[in-house]
Amino acid sequence: MTAWLLMIVIVAGLGLKRCMSSSEGRFVTVSDTIRDSLLTVAPFGCQHVSYRGFEVWFDTCRHIPACVTYELIKGHLDGVFPRIDRFEADDSIIGCPEPNAYYGTGLHRGHMAPATDMSWDSMAIRQSFLMTNICPQHRSLNEGGWARLEEKCREWVLRDSALIIATGPIIDQGMDTIEGSGVMIPKRFFKVILAHCIRPMRALAFIYDNGPCNGKLKRYVSTVDEVERLTGMDFFKALPDDEEKRIEKACNLQVWLH
Repeated sequence: MTAWLLMIVIVAGLGLKRCMSSSEGRFVTVSDTIRDSLLTVAPFGCQHVSYRGFEVWFDTCRHIPACVTYELIKGHLDGVFPRIDRFEADDSIIGCPEPNAYYGTGLHRGHMAPATDMSWDSMAIRQSFLMTNICPQHRSLNEGGWARLEEKCREWVLRDSALIIATGPIIDQGMDTIEGSGVMIPKRFFKVILAHCIRPMRALAFIYDNGPCNGKLKRYVSTVDEVERLTGMDFFKALPDDEEKRIEKACNLQVWLH
């Protein structure tokens, strides 16, 4: 309980204002320190790199990010920096593939942290095209259900002021590899979303097959607990145990849609 109270009273003094006040006391201000702790996942055996707008844990053996996390705040939606479709390798990261690694496969270079969510900063949007933020995705997913889920997150942040988002591939048995590059092709992807500035907090997760996924959101909704079971990751471990357990077992899509 003490940790929870400390979490509420610490006030951020730097950066963009992420949690707007309201007469009903619906929002609280979250400090940069707590924000950073909620962004931390640290999957085993991955190389971590902090970029301007997002965090990456890169799987150096499979040559794809294991998890990408970032905070999306309402003010980010007003970004004016244009999308620059120039993919690049990050030479500081072991196993980072070259931009042409997917050529000839018919697969898209799918952003984990979307470029649109990084348009608030010129460096952030440029770094979103680094191959450490990219996974091979089928076109039908990248331009279909996955894109619609990203847009839904932008709708939710307008209401909830700020979100913590974690996303990446689910490592399954029998994954194919892109010949010549060693890049693994995920069969499924997850997205975990936490509304950390509202009270009570709430979280939700989604799991999409790497293929045609054009149905309604309810077909893909899941729990944070289920994503943790499938990936072995531990999300939001900075929260008090009772609060973490409550939000990670929740699967109430209707609360998010209203």
